[in-house]
Amino acid sequence: MREIGVDPAAKPSARVAAGSSFAMFAIGALLPLIPYLLGFGSLAAGLACGGAGLLVAGGLTARFTSKAVWWAASRQLLFGAAAVAATYLVGLLIAAVL
Repeated sequence: MREIGVDPAAKPSARVAAGSSFAMFAIGALLPLIPYLLGFGSLAAGLACGGAGLLVAGGLTARFTSKAVWWAASRQLLFGAAAVAATYLVGLLIAAVL
């Protein structure tokens, strides 16, 4: 562990963990909104920006694992697509009830 600069005896800061987690979630939430913030009303552009963000996030996780970059990136994109599909289906169910 010392080779990569991690001291197992050091206690991590809960505030730093909370702050970095908040920042990463905020950035991830803003990525699909970029086309709308720029004045475009295209759902496809929003999905493309979100997909690109998922690919980058997945690719970055490969740096911390032994997996190939393409594998980690496509896995992240697949899980993101599943979350989008589930959210869409829940929306359809709620709309059908209301």
